[in-house]
Amino acid sequence: MMKQILLALALAAYALPSQAGCYADYKAKRDNPLRLHYGVVELPDAACDNRQAAKRQVQQRLENAGWQLLKIQSIFDESGLTERKESAGEFFLRF
Repeated sequence: MMKQILLALALAAYALPSQAGCYADYKAKRDNPLRLHYGVVELPDAACDNRQAAKRQVQQRLENAGWQLLKIQSIFDESGLTERKESAGEFFLRF
């Protein structure tokens, strides 16, 4: 009986949808000439609960495109995407 209950719980947990998406909004700059931008980036699940991991992820992506990360504003789930989309403009989920 106990095995059946545990099996049922394990199957139910497996059937649940995975964690909602994880995102960060940030500010970045590029020199010569000075350009600033605000953007939103999707993060891997491993970086969701670790601000330093999120910072490394965003910093690496931006540096590959010639940008310097200034600041991670916040880390949030997909419920925060709509309110940030317009402000991020061309940098919404770009990197």
